[in-house]
Amino acid sequence: MNEPFLIAGKEIKPGSQEIVEFPLPPLSTHSDLHMPVHVIRGKKSGPTLLVCAALHGDEINGIEIIRRLIGLKSISQLRGTLIAIPIVNVYGFIHMSRYLPDRRDLNRSFPGSEKGSLAARLANLFMQEIVSKATHGIDLHTAAIHRDNFPQIRASLDHEGTLALAEAFKAPLIIDAPLRPGTIREAAVAMGVPWLVYEAGEALRFDEVSIRGGVRGIVNVMREIGMLRKSLSNKTFVPRTVRSNFWIRAPQSGILRLTVKLGACVNKDDNLGFVSDPYGSNQARITAPNTGIIIGRTNLPLVHEGDALVHLARFRNTENASEAVDMFQSELDPAEMENASGTTPIS
Repeated sequence: MNEPFLIAGKEIKPGSQEIVEFPLPPLSTHSDLHMPVHVIRGKKSGPTLLVCAALHGDEINGIEIIRRLIGLKSISQLRGTLIAIPIVNVYGFIHMSRYLPDRRDLNRSFPGSEKGSLAARLANLFMQEIVSKATHGIDLHTAAIHRDNFPQIRASLDHEGTLALAEAFKAPLIIDAPLRPGTIREAAVAMGVPWLVYEAGEALRFDEVSIRGGVRGIVNVMREIGMLRKSLSNKTFVPRTVRSNFWIRAPQSGILRLTVKLGACVNKDDNLGFVSDPYGSNQARITAPNTGIIIGRTNLPLVHEGDALVHLARFRNTENASEAVDMFQSELDPAEMENASGTTPIS
């Protein structure tokens, strides 16, 4: 803990916290732009956890997750260092856009380069100045605009130590996702940093269950790696690992009426909805090709042939996964908690 901890040339001493304004390339108006980096150092040594959100500027659930996380009383007992970055893609956030001004996807631009595009330069800066200082990482995402994701962890489970972190997070479902070129997850793992992606909710929307699940999950990981004291509470459910998942696509163009909700269990050949023309004729039925759980769906009723409609996590038997989904929702849904206690919980 006596070694200097520097970000953007600023030293954060043990037992202190700072918001570092990380300089970014200016706007075209020549206005200065900064990425706020919140660094909290405990008095005792421990891991360095990086939690970041809004790599896609319109995915805002993670911003609220980080706001609540750094406000927790237990953070004062921290061992090691927490680096919390609520808005990585400041450019996209300003314009409520997924992308950077050059229309590039930041999360397809890692590890970046010093002399490349704006996206490549930002990715390179982020890897060299921030990710390189972390021992573990959690990246907070939502579905793309007009889509919704059921809370899930995505990780490459064949990398050492990652499965234990994924299970500790306590999202109901863990997607065993191969590393994708250009993502921060691939670049971090190549650097030796175990990395989780938490996917939950919809772009440009707050979802309370997803936010509460994210805060609790990060705290669980911090306990798992020794940054916070272990919880004395009993285990609730065992997260279920998804080895196969796929999108069910529109059989024809038209108006979509889905009849399934996120987190719903479906059996093979169950009806999921219909696509028809505006007059109700020429109707096509959408069915489940396999047994599984709905982990994503479109929220747009207007679709074209081939559009992704429903994301299905395949299970031979959904009983155990369904139990995890139901317990997760009952523990974190404000309405369920109010019914159980008679009062509305305050976040």
